[in-house]
Amino acid sequence: MYARLVRFSFGPGKHTAAEPIADDIAPLIASQPGCQSVTVFGDEKDGEYGIFVLWETQEYANVAAQLMRPKLDEHLAGNAKRPPDARLFKVLSK
Repeated sequence: MYARLVRFSFGPGKHTAAEPIADDIAPLIASQPGCQSVTVFGDEKDGEYGIFVLWETQEYANVAAQLMRPKLDEHLAGNAKRPPDARLFKVLSK
Protein backbone atom coordinates (compact mmCIF):
# COMPACT_ATOMS: atom_id res chain seq x y z
CA MET A 1 0.00 0.00 0.00
CA TYR A 2 1.14 3.55 -0.77
CA ALA A 3 0.18 6.99 0.51
CA ARG A 4 0.27 10.13 -1.61
CA LEU A 5 0.46 13.40 0.30
CA VAL A 6 0.00 16.65 -1.60
CA ARG A 7 0.33 19.90 0.36
CA PHE A 8 -0.29 23.42 -0.86
CA SER A 9 -0.73 26.89 0.56
CA PHE A 10 -3.41 29.37 -0.41
CA GLY A 11 -2.75 31.68 2.51
CA PRO A 12 -5.29 33.03 5.00
CA GLY A 13 -8.75 33.98 3.81
CA LYS A 14 -8.86 31.66 0.78
CA HIS A 15 -10.93 28.81 2.23
CA THR A 16 -13.59 29.21 -0.47
CA ALA A 17 -10.90 28.59 -3.10
CA ALA A 18 -10.00 25.29 -1.44
CA GLU A 19 -13.54 23.94 -1.17
CA PRO A 20 -13.86 23.09 -4.89
CA ILE A 21 -10.85 20.80 -4.55
CA ALA A 22 -12.78 18.73 -2.04
CA ASP A 23 -15.94 18.92 -4.13
CA ASP A 24 -14.42 18.30 -7.58
CA ILE A 25 -11.05 16.57 -7.25
CA ALA A 26 -11.69 14.19 -4.33
CA PRO A 27 -14.50 12.26 -6.10
CA LEU A 28 -12.36 11.96 -9.24
CA ILE A 29 -9.46 10.57 -7.25
CA ALA A 30 -11.76 8.19 -5.37
CA SER A 31 -13.06 6.80 -8.67
CA GLN A 32 -9.57 5.82 -9.87
CA PRO A 33 -8.60 2.15 -9.85
CA GLY A 34 -6.66 1.19 -6.74
CA CYS A 35 -7.79 4.13 -4.61
CA GLN A 36 -8.48 3.00 -1.05
CA SER A 37 -9.41 6.38 0.43
CA VAL A 38 -9.02 10.10 -0.17
CA THR A 39 -9.06 12.90 2.39
CA VAL A 40 -8.88 16.64 1.70
CA PHE A 41 -7.85 18.69 4.72
CA GLY A 42 -6.92 22.24 5.60
CA ASP A 43 -6.60 25.05 8.07
CA GLU A 44 -8.66 28.13 7.31
CA LYS A 45 -6.56 30.32 9.63
CA ASP A 46 -3.17 29.84 7.99
CA GLY A 47 -4.39 28.71 4.56
CA GLU A 48 -2.48 25.42 4.47
CA TYR A 49 -4.32 22.59 2.70
CA GLY A 50 -3.66 19.11 1.42
CA ILE A 51 -4.85 15.83 -0.02
CA PHE A 52 -4.05 12.42 1.48
CA VAL A 53 -4.73 9.31 -0.63
CA LEU A 54 -4.15 5.64 0.08
CA TRP A 55 -3.40 3.46 -2.97
CA GLU A 56 -3.24 -0.32 -3.41
CA THR A 57 -0.01 -0.11 -5.42
CA GLN A 58 2.61 2.35 -6.53
CA GLU A 59 1.53 1.80 -10.14
CA TYR A 60 -2.07 2.84 -9.39
CA ALA A 61 -0.79 5.91 -7.55
CA ASN A 62 1.46 6.96 -10.41
CA VAL A 63 -1.17 6.49 -13.13
CA ALA A 64 -3.70 8.50 -11.12
CA ALA A 65 -1.16 11.26 -10.47
CA GLN A 66 -0.67 11.71 -14.22
CA LEU A 67 -4.43 12.06 -14.70
CA MET A 68 -5.22 14.15 -11.61
CA ARG A 69 -2.31 16.59 -11.54
CA PRO A 70 -3.53 18.75 -14.46
CA LYS A 71 -6.99 18.97 -12.87
CA LEU A 72 -5.49 19.91 -9.50
CA ASP A 73 -3.24 22.48 -11.17
CA GLU A 74 -6.34 24.16 -12.63
CA HIS A 75 -7.70 24.65 -9.10
CA LEU A 76 -4.35 25.85 -7.77
CA ALA A 77 -3.74 28.36 -10.57
CA GLY A 78 -4.08 31.89 -9.24
CA ASN A 79 -4.69 30.60 -5.69
CA ALA A 80 -1.61 28.71 -4.53
CA LYS A 81 1.30 30.71 -3.13
CA ARG A 82 3.81 28.20 -4.53
CA PRO A 83 3.81 24.88 -6.40
CA PRO A 84 2.37 22.00 -4.39
CA ASP A 85 4.60 19.56 -2.53
CA ALA A 86 3.60 16.05 -3.66
CA ARG A 87 5.19 12.88 -2.30
CA LEU A 88 4.49 9.18 -2.42
CA PHE A 89 5.28 7.04 0.61
CA LYS A 90 5.22 3.30 1.20
CA VAL A 91 2.77 2.57 4.00
CA LEU A 92 4.59 0.86 6.85
CA SER A 93 1.56 0.12 9.00
CA LYS A 94 -2.16 0.59 8.79
